[in-house]
Amino acid sequence: MTANTTAACCAPIAREPLAESDAAELAGLLKAVADPVRLRLLSMIGSHAGGEACVCDLTDAFDLTAPTISHHLKVLRTAGLIDGERRGTWVYYRIVPEAVNKLGALFAPLAEPELVTV
Repeated sequence: MTANTTAACCAPIAREPLAESDAAELAGLLKAVADPVRLRLLSMIGSHAGGEACVCDLTDAFDLTAPTISHHLKVLRTAGLIDGERRGTWVYYRIVPEAVNKLGALFAPLAEPELVTV
């Protein structure tokens, strides 16, 4: 098997050892989403109409206080997974695609062509 074949068949984590700096960056992203509330918040923001969600739309989905939701949003924002913009009294959040794509690309193998059976 050639190096190109190996690279095309395997997820990045299985191709070669991660560099220390890459591992540290990815660990920060993984740590941020390793909480059920934060993972749900990320999903709710990403799937919201228009690709962004007002914090007012997020808080009612949880049986948590507003400060707790704010803490979780801050963790996601600090990790670089979401960004926010204040509009009046509300903050609107959106996913940062590059950061989320890093997580997906870490484990997802490159698409392989479908095998045709005769």
